[in-house]
Amino acid sequence: MENNPTNLKEQLLSLENKLSELIDMADRLKVENESLRAQQGNLVEERSRLIEKNDLAKSKVEAIITRLKSLESA
Repeated sequence: MENNPTNLKEQLLSLENKLSELIDMADRLKVENESLRAQQGNLVEERSRLIEKNDLAKSKVEAIITRLKSLESA
């Protein structure tokens, strides 16, 4: 590999291009990461709401079963 000025200039340009691509990729990944974190937060909130709704439905079903059993024994 020669170290003449033309070759060094080409290597420098190649390195600059790769560095630019790396910076662009880092920027895209940062945006994607922020989006995924927001999505995760929304999913955690939704999960919490669904667990609460499920618990409420479970309580109602248990109350209905209890009433039905009391009607059977009456």
